[in-house]
Amino acid sequence: MLAWIRRSAKNAVCEETPGHYQQELPLPVWLDGCCITFRVWPSTRPVNARENLSCLINRRTVHLLGQADARELGDLFKQLDAAKASGGDVAAIQAQIDNYETHVVPIIADIDAGFGNEEATYLLAKKMIEAGACCIQIENQVSDAKQCGHQDGKVTVPHEDFLAKINAVRYAFLELGVDDGVIVARTDSLGAGLTQKIPVSTSEGDLASQYNAFLQTTPVNSVADLNEGDLVLKQNGELVKPERLPNGLFRFKPDTGVARCVLDCITSLQNGADLLWIETEKPHVRQIGDMVDQIREVIPNAKLVYNNSPSFNWTLSFRQQVFDAWTEAGKDVSAYDRANLMSAEYDESELAAEADAKIQSFQADGAREAGIFHHLITLPTYHTAALSTDNLAKGYFGEEGMLAYVKGVQRQEIRQGLACVKHQAMAGSDLGDTHKEYFSGEQALKASGKDNTMNQFD
Repeated sequence: MLAWIRRSAKNAVCEETPGHYQQELPLPVWLDGCCITFRVWPSTRPVNARENLSCLINRRTVHLLGQADARELGDLFKQLDAAKASGGDVAAIQAQIDNYETHVVPIIADIDAGFGNEEATYLLAKKMIEAGACCIQIENQVSDAKQCGHQDGKVTVPHEDFLAKINAVRYAFLELGVDDGVIVARTDSLGAGLTQKIPVSTSEGDLASQYNAFLQTTPVNSVADLNEGDLVLKQNGELVKPERLPNGLFRFKPDTGVARCVLDCITSLQNGADLLWIETEKPHVRQIGDMVDQIREVIPNAKLVYNNSPSFNWTLSFRQQVFDAWTEAGKDVSAYDRANLMSAEYDESELAAEADAKIQSFQADGAREAGIFHHLITLPTYHTAALSTDNLAKGYFGEEGMLAYVKGVQRQEIRQGLACVKHQAMAGSDLGDTHKEYFSGEQALKASGKDNTMNQFD
């Protein structure tokens, strides 16, 4: 499986088959059930990140997915025994068993910026791989001042530092005998205007020199241009002073984010990464595609992971994209206020309908036109849980009372065939009965007798 995933990531060409990322690549997608992504949150200390998340993957998630297999296979074997006893269709049930697809799926471990130096990154990656991760995602922000990719104040590290961490992750894979582990290299440079350190250039045009060329600087004509403690660089035969903030961070030149992203991505792929992840400030196919096109001028088979993040206001962004496209095409937009397009008064408008259509096709459009090989969505269940719980609470403590749960939740579970309606069985009750019967025979005290209320859902 791992070899196939990595081989697919290296060799497939997404623009040949629009949407093929869904059809051919079982890489982890947050929402489609074919994989799981784990995130180490910035507030977690490195030692806890290494121990706690690896325990979560190994002891809880993989265990629970395995229990899901045991539960469903157990039901199939019971059906098989019953079919054999009654002369039923044994072959059909046996075929289901033989072709059963496991719930244990590929796992991506998102380790942020590695939680420390390259050694800390190696130790963390090793823990994740030992726990079952086949893919490690790492980003080029600093570890100590790490921000969410969609927040301000992001600070990136020089390429040499990031490549050292990619090397550390690859070493962890190889040390554990996984020679086909997948590394996703994420760049936050598009929205990051700061760097924590200035790398040392040892030869003209090297990575350090290219990185430093993006720094915001002022000319130094004499010692009078310098303050106590100022730093001076020699660039293109001239002395310049990099702009340093009161907190000691250095500022990049404005409007260099795209160029820095492209260089980040090319450098990462040339030094061991398998897939790219570019964090953007909005979901815009052409913006993403323009960067990928530049990357592919150097690395033609470069492939992108993209975060369809709930941090974007998708409705507003796409309505504004449609508004701008209509304006450019000379279409009358006098009925719309661009700054207020999120207003509910536009929900049934022609503009809103076209925006929704573009949102609906975003994944296919991104795969076809922007080189997006793998779409993921972060935190969707956080929002679905919040919304559904809020709606249930308003109904339950309002006029609907218990009907809010029965009509809005339980009846929908039944109508849509969700196994979770039998929550006791999903928690392992039936599986426990099977064990007890095997261990104790007729003496077993089972929970699944005729008085078990879960029988009401059969």
